[in-house]
Amino acid sequence: MTYDASNIFAKIIRGELPAHKVYEDGQALVMMDIFPQSRGHVLVIPKAQSRNLLDADPAALSAVIPLVQKVAQAVKQVTGADGIRLAQFNEAPAGQTVFHLHFHIIPVYEGVPIGAHAGGRADDAELAALAGEIAAAL
Repeated sequence: MTYDASNIFAKIIRGELPAHKVYEDGQALVMMDIFPQSRGHVLVIPKAQSRNLLDADPAALSAVIPLVQKVAQAVKQVTGADGIRLAQFNEAPAGQTVFHLHFHIIPVYEGVPIGAHAGGRADDAELAALAGEIAAAL
């Protein structure tokens, strides 16, 4: 399968669609997931075009993984989560719904079940506030 540059994350990266941005540089965009599985769920999206991990340029992966770690640390600090789940899906049968490589950083809270992937939409004001707090922690 080939990369489709009309996917929603490519449009967000190009500035064609809005997002609750946490961080952005030449390599990646970090934004709040608008359908979070828990409070503080963020996405780290490499800007290099690839459908997923299977076709990604190893150099793009090398550039983004330290950012994934740094963002996970900031999310844990800001949210007070008890742990962090890192998820990354490859192709539709594995649960991928947007075909642009991205990493989910999902805070886990003791005794609180994680919501369904792509479940209910979050409140924009809460997402904006969390984006600011996580950005400040970076």
